[in-house]
Amino acid sequence: MEIKAAVSILAALAQESRLRVFRLLIRHGEAGLAAGRIASAVGVPHNTLSTHLSILQNAGLVTSRRASRSIIYRIDFDGMRGLLAYLLEDCCRADHASIEPLLASLAPDCCQPNRTGDLP
Repeated sequence: MEIKAAVSILAALAQESRLRVFRLLIRHGEAGLAAGRIASAVGVPHNTLSTHLSILQNAGLVTSRRASRSIIYRIDFDGMRGLLAYLLEDCCRADHASIEPLLASLAPDCCQPNRTGDLP
């Protein structure tokens, strides 16, 4: 990853509502959440949320899919791992083998959906 890409991703997260959306979607893992549920949970109007989700999607942190009349958003785990790898690449005296287990643990199955169905 180049530094400009990392700055762009970090800029996307450097806003309170977007960071809350990102963290919410991490908690819901592969299942993701419909845009309406995200808006309710974060407490932002739908049109504002649309802008925030677009910024996160353009940064490579969120993906979307259509399910009937809803759009379901979820974390792009590859994008998240890419950013974390970039941030940690100088860790452990640049011994990439040392951080591989950490990055591997960030697979979609590490983030199980909220089993209770409750939103934060």
